[in-house]
Amino acid sequence: MGRSQESFNKKEVRKQKEKKRKDKEKKRQARKENKNSLDDMIAYVDEHGNITDTPPDPDQKEEINAEDIQVSVPRGPLEEVDPIRKGTVTYFNASKGFGFITDQETRESVFVHVNNTLEEIREGNLVSFEVEKGQKGPVAVKVQVVR
Repeated sequence: MGRSQESFNKKEVRKQKEKKRKDKEKKRQARKENKNSLDDMIAYVDEHGNITDTPPDPDQKEEINAEDIQVSVPRGPLEEVDPIRKGTVTYFNASKGFGFITDQETRESVFVHVNNTLEEIREGNLVSFEVEKGQKGPVAVKVQVVR
């Protein structure tokens, strides 16, 4: 029986699939013929960190003491940080009893609760405070208005 129902588009699609199949078979055959040895695939890194195809010269090898290698970030000089900071109350809700202070140095927003204030504060006040680690982040304690 003939393919009387086959349209031009169906023929083109069939031809494209057949061409793809043949191309794939050709590539597979080329890979079989061009078997790469392991030596062709090895790359080396020179003393400057560049990738090369030539192996390093064993005579120029440098001995390295394993104890001299630092795995972590080196400690910097210990600086005393002033625990008392200054900032501006950006938001404070007296009925709910909490708010936020923007630190002048770091521009971080620090949570403040009414229980941690030494005196009454309002939005816009310049305050001094200390920072402690809370459950959800930094918390301002010993908050008082700077006069």
